[in-house]
Parts: sequence; structure tokens; C-alpha cells
Amino acid sequence: MAKARNTVLVVEDEDHIRTVIEYNLRRQGFDVYTAENGPNGLDLVRRVRPDVVLLDWMMPEMDGLEVLAELKRDPTTEDIPVLMLTAKGMAADILKALELGADDYITKPFDPTSLGPTITKELERQTKLAPTEKNTGVITDAKDAS
Repeated sequence: MAKARNTVLVVEDEDHIRTVIEYNLRRQGFDVYTAENGPNGLDLVRRVRPDVVLLDWMMPEMDGLEVLAELKRDPTTEDIPVLMLTAKGMAADILKALELGADDYITKPFDPTSLGPTITKELERQTKLAPTEKNTGVITDAKDAS
């Protein structure tokens, strides 16, 4: 039986960026859904249950951090990996997103062909983690503390 293709939800308000990402991810073998704003992204993530979300930070209506917080608050979506994709590249911005539960942080401008390998690496990392280890930041084994 063939392996199911991984699904990615791209939440990005800029049409040209969303189109380039979708094109490149489809060429790399992903099923891609897109949303142009936070509310539509939240609706789609709950209907589609993607394997990963690529989330822009700066969007009208509801910014990416608000979407991220909502995803991590909801037990049905809290375990979906979220990769922030944003022009906000200051260390404080990155830390803020990671503290809210982002799994990775990609700054714009970016190479669209690198997104597929980055997503694949994150999905592989997620499958290796036990459920209690995901996004907690807590050391679960004394040997990890050394």
C-alpha cells in the first residue's frame, strides 16, 4: 500500500507568496491547502487536520501569533506542528513564537525549495517524540538534564 502524502496548510495573506509556496510544495509531493487569513486558516485546520501548518505572523484580522495560540489551546489541534514563516527575524520575535508553541521559525525572504525538506524534517522529529515530550520544553528524563 502506498504511503499517504503529507498535508500542509499554508496560512499567508500575500497571494504571490502563498502561490509560490503551494507550487513548490506540490512539486515536492505534498498535498497543500491554503488560507489567506487567520480565521480561514483556523477553519481549515479543523476541517482538514493537516500534518503541519506554515503560518505567517503579520496578517490582517488575526495575526499568526493569535492563530498559533488558538491552535495550541485547542486539544484537537494542539499537536499539529506549526512552522512560523515571517519577516519578523529579531531574536525576541523568534523566542515569543517558540514560547507560544511554534515548532520552527523560518524568516522571509526564504528559498521556497527548502520548505519541503524543512517540513519533512519536522514531521520526522514529531514522529520520534513521545506525546508527553511534544512542545512542553520540560525535561522528562534525568539523563537529559546533563
